[in-house]
Amino acid sequence: MATTDSLATGQLSLGEGGPDQDLRHPLWPPLTAGCPRTSTEDVSYPVEVDYAYDEVDPERLFAPAPTRGGLERWAPLLPPLLAPGLGEGATPLIEIEPGVYVKDESRNPTWSHKDRLNRCTTSAAVGVGAPGIAVASSGNHGASAAAYAARAGLPCVVFTGPDLPPNVDAFLNAYGAVVLPVPWEARWPLLRQVADRLGLHPVSNLTTTHTGHAFGPEGYKTVAYEIFQDVGAPSAVFVPVGYGELLFGVWKGFAELRRLGLVDRVPRIHACEAASGSPLARAVAQGLPAAHVEVGPSDAYSIAAPVSGYRGVLALRESGGRALTLDDRRLADAQRELARAGLWAELSAAAGLAGLRSLGEPDLSDGPVVCVSTSSGFKDLGVGTRRTDPVVPEWEAVHRRLRAAGIGG
Repeated sequence: MATTDSLATGQLSLGEGGPDQDLRHPLWPPLTAGCPRTSTEDVSYPVEVDYAYDEVDPERLFAPAPTRGGLERWAPLLPPLLAPGLGEGATPLIEIEPGVYVKDESRNPTWSHKDRLNRCTTSAAVGVGAPGIAVASSGNHGASAAAYAARAGLPCVVFTGPDLPPNVDAFLNAYGAVVLPVPWEARWPLLRQVADRLGLHPVSNLTTTHTGHAFGPEGYKTVAYEIFQDVGAPSAVFVPVGYGELLFGVWKGFAELRRLGLVDRVPRIHACEAASGSPLARAVAQGLPAAHVEVGPSDAYSIAAPVSGYRGVLALRESGGRALTLDDRRLADAQRELARAGLWAELSAAAGLAGLRSLGEPDLSDGPVVCVSTSSGFKDLGVGTRRTDPVVPEWEAVHRRLRAAGIGG
């Protein structure tokens, strides 16, 4: 269902302007390459959407709803939702041990958190009358963009990497997207050309340091809204991080809840990056708004980002969170722990729990902690290549297999 109940009023630069510099932009058109007034050759500063917060009725907006599902539930605090949805959001919060919760974003329509973002960015494409959308993605973002474009009746072009997993390739093509595997370094330049020459609306990054789409991270705020409805304000949230948009969205959602008087604090929002790159950790360590890194080998391809953006730095600074770096072994340990709890997560998606475990025993003195799990294990490298050996259909053979698995003594 499309809705225009938004209280959005404009776009604000997250960069620092001079004393006479206006940091506000109109709501339309949505900025897809950061703020033109505060960005420099070295750093592109993102923008965020601003709202008429004094017109929000928080008790009504955050009252328990008889049904949950679809971002229109939160329409007043989102950009105009002009594209039809797919029932995104309303994902479960699962307690895997006392005081430790997992927000399972694999329950979204395309099995990842990206559906929250793409409901908003596809709405932007509809709002400006674009003939289609285009995205550069390693997998999750592209699959989600393709689904929401199909739902809106728009073509979708996906620039992806040359090592795209076959299962994700099939996923993208199922929605009718034009899938273009290219070298990683060519994705953003080609995306810019498609946007400039063909008028397709870009729903991922175009800039040297990451800004992404103005409307996208607004969809991620709803993760915080849902956590609040389930457990209030936790003491900390651990978030898998590639470019930091989800990290920023979760922080902003809780910051808005505090602004509206519904919570008295913002949780510490911790960034959980793959050790193969970790540009946000480098930016924080060096006091920079963003950083570039060489990405080493890792199976956590969804969060193997070569560049960070200012949104992540802002979220960590304002929440008191930490930038945690995690190797593949620690990620795999967390992935197995999630599986033992009945949750099949992509290796990258296990970074939230891996980040928590890297700090030792969780500190629950200020309340519970939440680990965001961003996507399904279906998206992992190597899915579909395993073949379980058949067993002879006789008791002795079956019993041997069971004993090998520790069943039956």
